[in-house]
Amino acid sequence: MEFGFIGAGNMGGALALAVSKKVAPQKMALADKDTAKAASLAEKIGCKTADNKTLASQCRFLFLGVKPQFLDGLFREIAPVLAKRKEKIVIVSMAVGVKIEAVRKGLGSDLPVIRIMPNTPASVGKGVILYHAEGTSEEDEAAFCEAMSAAGILDPLPENWIDAASAVSGCGPAFVYLFIEALADGGVHCGLPRDKALRYAAATVEGAAALLLSSGKHPGELKDAVCSPGGTTIEGVRVLEESAFRSAAMDAVIAAYEKTRSLGK
Repeated sequence: MEFGFIGAGNMGGALALAVSKKVAPQKMALADKDTAKAASLAEKIGCKTADNKTLASQCRFLFLGVKPQFLDGLFREIAPVLAKRKEKIVIVSMAVGVKIEAVRKGLGSDLPVIRIMPNTPASVGKGVILYHAEGTSEEDEAAFCEAMSAAGILDPLPENWIDAASAVSGCGPAFVYLFIEALADGGVHCGLPRDKALRYAAATVEGAAALLLSSGKHPGELKDAVCSPGGTTIEGVRVLEESAFRSAAMDAVIAAYEKTRSLGK
């Protein structure tokens, strides 16, 4: 097996689905403490399930998709298996706030490690996957990037930037969903049917993001282009500013960053 995933939850499952678009299913396997969840996802992908030790003994890339508080137990389980391996293996850790140094210490080995911070839109090929690799060969890093390319944007970063970046891209989808829901609620209040309000709100966010990325313009410039003097949009912007909209968004990112840092301690 080439790719093994320990943890088939929202994030691990999203990445497994993305990798399955680039890697033959027979080269993949999933493990999860919820065996029914792993089996359901494996059936969807067309791959097989296995236990943690089997994946640790056979896979070239081993994705650790468990929460930080469960890592120590996982390390104790798979470290003896990894110690016996003769073939090379790359550990891919997505545990929030956990540095590569801590992963290696937990495994008792200086194995190659790729630390990643993906987000859930990876499941539809629109994700942002931040990563930092240590000890990997150029061949391994290239193979990892190729396998992950269907997930979305892959961006290598210095490890000391990952926590801050993940507070934007990793947590950001939840903040955006709140905004979309709020836009739709406003539309419903004004008389729109719920399904149409949600569709319009989601498509508006998607289109605005696409215009920002394609134009290269500052978001303030694009905002100003919509705000006609004395018009409806600037009236809405005034209300958002009165409610400290931008400050609240900044505070949400900062709070997520600080929580990420605390989880890594």
